[in-house]
Amino acid sequence: MRLGPAERQRVFDAVATERRSIATMIESLSPDRLATESLCAGWDVKTVAAHLVSDFTDGFWGFLVSGIRHGNIDRGIDALARRRAQASAGEIADALRRGADRQLSPPVTGPLSGLTDVLVHGADMRIPLGLAHRPDPHLVASVLDFLTSRTQFGFFPQRRLRGIALRDTDTGRTWGEGQPIHGPGVAVMLAVCGRTVACDELAGPGLALLKSRLT
Repeated sequence: MRLGPAERQRVFDAVATERRSIATMIESLSPDRLATESLCAGWDVKTVAAHLVSDFTDGFWGFLVSGIRHGNIDRGIDALARRRAQASAGEIADALRRGADRQLSPPVTGPLSGLTDVLVHGADMRIPLGLAHRPDPHLVASVLDFLTSRTQFGFFPQRRLRGIALRDTDTGRTWGEGQPIHGPGVAVMLAVCGRTVACDELAGPGLALLKSRLT
């Protein structure tokens, strides 16, 4: 998606703010809490935070090289996250703060992919820990603009949303055509990214179709 200069900067600033917030959270957690299973399958809370460091230290090309080495991009990203998760929580938090202002705009997906990553993964960590996750509804709507666009890549297969219309009741925004799903923007964002826990906050005849595509 093409963003104007002001909108790009708004996205970069939001990513930086969320990285700093996650850093503060991570360094406050006990080892047992860091080992809590996140909503991101196969990763505990600490590994999710380490992946967010990997986003700007390894970056798109590092992910690509690791993907080639490990047979596919998902395994490559997983290997990098697990390697960085061997650092202490304090080191991960320091890295997030030092890199908070790094501006990422990968080929094709652009800066909104970075915003999507920190907001979805922020929920992946906070929800299992029982912590509030309340990002700005307008930022969430921007993420949904990206997730429903042709430039979305790597978060889920494009076919997942075919024949489904999404409505964010926080902003009144809508996306797509077909069987409707409605609910809070954060829940819509998480559900389309495969986090079934968010489906409890959604309603509409399209919900059964979406769930069938998540299993």
